[in-house]
Order: sequence, then structure tokens, then C-alpha cells
Amino acid sequence: MAKAWTTHATATDTPPAVRRIGIADLREALARGLDDFLATPTQLAFLCVLYPVVGLVAARAMSGGDMVPLLFPLVAGLSLVGPVAAVGLYEISRRREAGQPASWRNAFDVLRSPAVFSIAAMGVLVMAIFVAWLFAARAIFAATIATAPASVTELAHLAFSTPEGQRLILIGNGVGLLFAVAVLMLTVVSVPMLLDRNVGIGTAIQTSIRACLANPVTMAIWGLLVAALLLLGSLPAFIGLAVVMPLLGHATWHLYRRVVD
Repeated sequence: MAKAWTTHATATDTPPAVRRIGIADLREALARGLDDFLATPTQLAFLCVLYPVVGLVAARAMSGGDMVPLLFPLVAGLSLVGPVAAVGLYEISRRREAGQPASWRNAFDVLRSPAVFSIAAMGVLVMAIFVAWLFAARAIFAATIATAPASVTELAHLAFSTPEGQRLILIGNGVGLLFAVAVLMLTVVSVPMLLDRNVGIGTAIQTSIRACLANPVTMAIWGLLVAALLLLGSLPAFIGLAVVMPLLGHATWHLYRRVVD
């Protein structure tokens, strides 16, 4: 593995240039991400991790109580933690792009990367944002519907058939959008960049923000694509996420490679 990380031998905080990209680049990133996924399928690993977590959350929510209002925010929060959770997939795509052998086991090579502590710090930042989102979602629910429903069915009825529920949907989606945009700008380039180059976390985040500001429409479309695919993957019973999440992880690597010079 020594040769795999020689690019990290000398530290540099020189911000790289960012390119202007368009819809064709998004299509190419998704196509190459799909190619990586088909060549190195990881859906079984995602099922082993994803289903116990989702199952526990869903079972707790279905039983009623305080967990019910947080079911949708928890599922929606997948888009917030995804960029860091997919770091092992970036490594698989990096190896395939470099012409090196790649399998699902190489996802764990990230643990030996010189950037592991910077990536861990990004993980802490993203988790802090995720927790802040859950607190915000709880506060919005308390300020609108307030009374905890007994079941998911009752929550859906309250959300779609009462004025308080409509305010919950409007305010919740608006605040959730702000969180999603913040995480997109902070992570869409920074996490794969930390794995690829020997830069500081500040430089990586700055580059990610510059990439989004240079391509606002394209990055907005990318964010909508991610949200739409995660929604589709959640139906039915979250089983599609085992394919959608690896696909998006690999595609994010190729998006980074197209936008950062």
C-alpha cells in the first residue's frame, strides 16, 4: 500500500483551481459511478450495515411514542451523512481510476490513509450538523403539531389534513433544504479531495465551497438528483438504498475529479 499513498508525502495547502461543469458532466459521473458499482458491487455490505439500523429505527417508530416525529428527519438525514459514509467507495473508485486492483475490501484501506484524521474530523462535523438537524426537526414539530402521534399513520394524517401539519411540512422542508445545501457545499468536493490530495481540511472545505459557487445550477441539480434517488431507494422498505448509496458514492468521486483541476 505504500505506493498508493505517495501523493500524500508532501503537505500543501495551495487551493486547486475549480472547473465549470454542466449536465453532461453529471451524466458522465453517474455513468462512471455505475460502472464502478457493477465492477465492484458492495450492496451486500450496505445491506448488512443499513438494514439493522433502519430496522431498529423503523420498529421503534412503528411502536409509537417520541420517535415517530423523527422517522422522516432520520431518513432524510441520510443525505447529510452520506458524503462521509461513502469514503470507502471513493477509495475503490480512486484505485480503479489509477488502474489498481479494487474490491470491496479496499474500502477499508482508508483507515491507513494519511488523511484518516482529517476525514474523521469531517465526519465529526457532519454528525454535528446531523444532530442539529434532528434538534431543529423536533423543535419544528413541537411548534406546529406538538402532540406526539401514536403511529406513523396518524402522523401522516395530521401532516396532510391539518393546518398545523401543513405548516410542519412547509417549515420542515424549508429548514431541511438549508441543512442539505450547507452539507452539499461543505462536503461534495472536500471529502474525496482529502483522500486524493495532501491538503488541510480548511483548504478542502474552501475548495468545495468554491466549486459550488462556480457551478450553482449544476450543483443544485446534483443535490436534487441525490435527494430524488435516495427517496426512490427508500421505497419500498429501504431496500433500494443498498444500490443507490454505493452508486452515489462512486459518482461523487467522479464528480469531484471533473470539477477540481
